[in-house]
Amino acid sequence: MKVQDLIAYRKGFKLAMDIYEISKSFPKEETYSLTDQIRRSSRSICANLSEAYRKRRYPKHFISKLTDCDAENGETQTWLEFAAACKYISLEQFELLNEESLEVAKLLNYMILNPEKFGSKKGY
Repeated sequence: MKVQDLIAYRKGFKLAMDIYEISKSFPKEETYSLTDQIRRSSRSICANLSEAYRKRRYPKHFISKLTDCDAENGETQTWLEFAAACKYISLEQFELLNEESLEVAKLLNYMILNPEKFGSKKGY
C-alpha cells in the first residue's frame, strides 16, 4: 500500500485541487496573500501526510506529522472563511469545500487515534 491509496490522502488531494481551481478566480491583488496561502495550506495536508506515512514505523513521529496535517487542514478552513467573507467564493462553494475539509479532518483524527491500523509499530 502507498500513501496515495489512503482515503485521507485522496480526499485531501481532491480538496487541494478543488481549491486550486476555485482560487484561479480570486482577484489579482490576492495572488501573494490569500490565493498563495490557501493553496499552500491545502497542499500541505497531503505533503505532510506523505511524510507521516513514511514515518509510520515510529508511532510518535507518525502521530506528530498527522497533527501537522490536521493543523494545515485547520488553516485551510480559516482561509476558506476569509475567501467567503471577501465574497471571492459563494456560500455554497464555501459549504462544499468546508465539508470536504471536515471530512479530511475526521479521517486524520481516525489515523491519529489508530496508528497501528496504518502500519505504525509499537515499541519504537
